[in-house]
Amino acid sequence: MNKKIKNIALVLAGVFLLNFANQSIYKRFDLTQDKRYTLSEITTSILDKYEDQVTIKVYLEGEFPTEFQRLQTETRQFLEELKAQNSVIKILFINPDNQREQLTKKGMYPSQLTVEEDGKLSNAIIFPWAEISYKNKAAIVSLLPESQAKTQEEQLQNAVEGLEYSFANALNNLKQNNKKKIAIISGNGELQDIELFSFLSEVSKKYHLAKFTLDSVAKNPQKTLQGLTNFDLAIIAKPTEKFTAEEKFTLDQFITNGGKTLWMLDNVQADTDSLFNNGKMLAYPRELNLTDLLFAYGVRVNSKLVQDLYASKIPLATGNVGNQTQFQNLPWFYNPLVSGNPNHPISKNVLPVRLQFATQIDTLKNNIKKTPLLASSLLTKQVGLPTIIELSSIANEPTEQEFSGGNQLFSVLLEGEFNSAYANRIKPFKSSIFKGKSSDNKMIIIADGDIGKNQILKGEPHDLATDKWTNERFGNKDFLLNSVDYLLDDSGLINLKNKSLQLNILDKQQAFNEKGYWQFLNIVVPLLLLFAFGFGFNYWRKKKYQ
Repeated sequence: MNKKIKNIALVLAGVFLLNFANQSIYKRFDLTQDKRYTLSEITTSILDKYEDQVTIKVYLEGEFPTEFQRLQTETRQFLEELKAQNSVIKILFINPDNQREQLTKKGMYPSQLTVEEDGKLSNAIIFPWAEISYKNKAAIVSLLPESQAKTQEEQLQNAVEGLEYSFANALNNLKQNNKKKIAIISGNGELQDIELFSFLSEVSKKYHLAKFTLDSVAKNPQKTLQGLTNFDLAIIAKPTEKFTAEEKFTLDQFITNGGKTLWMLDNVQADTDSLFNNGKMLAYPRELNLTDLLFAYGVRVNSKLVQDLYASKIPLATGNVGNQTQFQNLPWFYNPLVSGNPNHPISKNVLPVRLQFATQIDTLKNNIKKTPLLASSLLTKQVGLPTIIELSSIANEPTEQEFSGGNQLFSVLLEGEFNSAYANRIKPFKSSIFKGKSSDNKMIIIADGDIGKNQILKGEPHDLATDKWTNERFGNKDFLLNSVDYLLDDSGLINLKNKSLQLNILDKQQAFNEKGYWQFLNIVVPLLLLFAFGFGFNYWRKKKYQ
């Protein structure tokens, strides 16, 4: 009897210990080959900052195409990983049908999809968005960002790969109290505020922006340099006037003292107004007096225009029907449509970027790491300056022999310790903070000043991502926003954009062609096997017991 009581006590103690372990010990195991459900260290560090409730509303509920049910599933599983890391996160999946107007006002626009099912095409509208609320702050997350995917399967793949970055970035921004400061350089004929509005209005949501003129260098160079070093990043957007030695020295010392720079440079004077008004224009080199400065950092921006057969289109009048002028969108080879580096977070999955009258970049050997970001197609041609450019040349039939210049570099990322261009030269003015070499630093150089210039429509700035005449969509805004984030990112958060996953997606065409075979295999064959087993078993019983 005592032995029985002892065994019962041991069993009860074991049950109690197992229950205690089940309640107190919690562990998830990611058995996927690509570790898609394993959060990065940067994401977990962001989540650990939250102590109060965070509500994530996902507007992926209801009826929508099969492949985007996969996006819903992947989003749900990823958010469960966030909740497992920090229990303050509350997840809600909401059907957007009854609040479409409110969502649109918040900037969450619907996506219209063309879906192929059973060999038939149909249209579907979904709201691939999530909204994160924390205290009195809110942020929206796109679950289906635009990319250069050619198929919906590729688009879905890119969307799932971008989930961690999108949510981690939004959560990081909500917790950000001390925003970094960006100086918009002026004083040398840079782009006007309205021309940069589309780009800078997005930048201002994450960073503090201020205009900084270099004109004051002439009167008080020390104070100007000291003021500029208070900023984290300087954006130089299409200067058209020559830089003085004092202005160059100020920028140089801003860089060697740790300041990041984003250069958008036009080394060619090309008046597009004359081109469209008169049908031709004179293009000639623009002297900005920056050659020696950039040369010291390992880059030379040349003064030869690049034509590319892979180009964006411009609208041209091609005739009249009645009293109505007929327009046609034709490729303009002076506006290259360039691809980004697919292996770098700045340009990965970004739509092709439109450039206008761009020139080519050469890189020089030094200790600086150089990463190409934007490059042309193989079918290019360089045009020396000065030259007359005529609009009528758009009708000329290009030949493969003529456009055989190969890939041309338009944008490059420089990383490393930058040597001052004035290390062994006479300084334009004395500086108490002079440094001959920077610590680890970064800069991006783009050989086109118009990459960030938005069009103006009825006196209002137009979206940089869309052409107001042709409605073509470009990756200019995304590329520039990624560039700013990369330059100012000290945590490595933007590197999550390089996350790669492998989704096993159904081949719709093969499934449709083999539909009858698989229906027979999965429906008819099991029934036949069941019937054969029943018949055989019944026959065996009769034979045995008769």
